[in-house]
Amino acid sequence: MALLTPLFAFLYHLPQVYKWLLKPYYIASLFMSIAFLLIRKTPGICEHLSTQREDGNSCDFDWREVEILMFLSAIVMMKNRRAITIEQHVGNIILFSKVANVILFFRLDIRLGLLYLTLCIVFLMTCKPPLYMGPEYIKYFSDKTIDDELEKDNRVTWIVEFFANWSPECQSFASVYADLSLKYNCAGLKFGKVDIGRYSEVAKKYRVSTSPLSKQLPSLVLFQGGKEIMRRPQVDKKGRAVSWTFTEENIIREFNLNELYQKSKKLGKTKGEKFERPNESVFSPVPEEEEPEAETITAMDTESKKDK
Repeated sequence: MALLTPLFAFLYHLPQVYKWLLKPYYIASLFMSIAFLLIRKTPGICEHLSTQREDGNSCDFDWREVEILMFLSAIVMMKNRRAITIEQHVGNIILFSKVANVILFFRLDIRLGLLYLTLCIVFLMTCKPPLYMGPEYIKYFSDKTIDDELEKDNRVTWIVEFFANWSPECQSFASVYADLSLKYNCAGLKFGKVDIGRYSEVAKKYRVSTSPLSKQLPSLVLFQGGKEIMRRPQVDKKGRAVSWTFTEENIIREFNLNELYQKSKKLGKTKGEKFERPNESVFSPVPEEEEPEAETITAMDTESKKDK
C-alpha cells in the first residue's frame, strides 16, 4: 500500500506533469538530467568512452556508476518525503540528477565534467523556473502600498506572503497559496504578497531575512488592524526559522482559516457602512440598542394622558 499510494498520486497528476514538462525550462532540465545516460547508451558515442567493466563493454554502466545512481535514488526519495507539490517533486529529481551527472562526468573524463558543470552554471544563471500563472485572489504590494493597505480598514484581516522570485521554496508554494486565496478570500479576509527580494526595506521593517541560511522564505504573516498577530515559520533568537512545512492543511490549522473565514465573510453584508469605533473587535461587534423615535414617544405619552 505504501508503494501504491505514490503511484496513484502520480497518475492522478500526470496531465499536470505533462503540462509542466512541455515548458522550455523543464525540457532543457530533462535533457541535462539524463545527459550521462544518453552518452553512455548512444551507439557511436559510447564505444569511445572508458569503462571499468571486466567485459570491456563501454556502452553499459560499471559497478561504481550503478552505486552512484542508487545513492541518487535514495536521496531523491528522502527529499521528496517533505515535498508539497508536484513542482517540488520534479525539482528535486532534476536537481539531484544534475549533481549525479556532474560526479559521473568528472569520473569519466575531467574535460566532460568541466564542460557539463559550465553548462549547469550557465543554465542556472540564465534560465529560471516558470512562475505560477494560474487563477488567484491575491493583491501584490510594493514598498509604498503595503502599509496603507494593511491599515486602510481595521475590519479586514490580511494574510501576507513575504517571498522572493529566486527562492525555489517560494516558487513551489505559489500554487498552494493561490489555491488558499481562491477558497478563503472574502470581504473581511484578504491575501497579499510582497517581493522582499525586490523591496529590501520591507524585509527589514517586517523582520524577514532574505538569506538562504535563515530559511525564512516564504514567510506568512497574519495582520489585523495593521498589526502582526502571528507568523509562520517562527523565528528563534538567533534569527533562524523554526522548521515548519508549508502544506495547505498546516496553514488552515495554524491560522484557523475556517473559523476566520466564517467570521470575516460577514463583512460583505455590511459593506459600505461606516464604523466610528475602529478599535472595537472586528469579528464580534457589540450590537447597539436603537432608541425609539421622538414621534413614537410623544404618541405614547398622549395616549397615557387620555387614559388618565
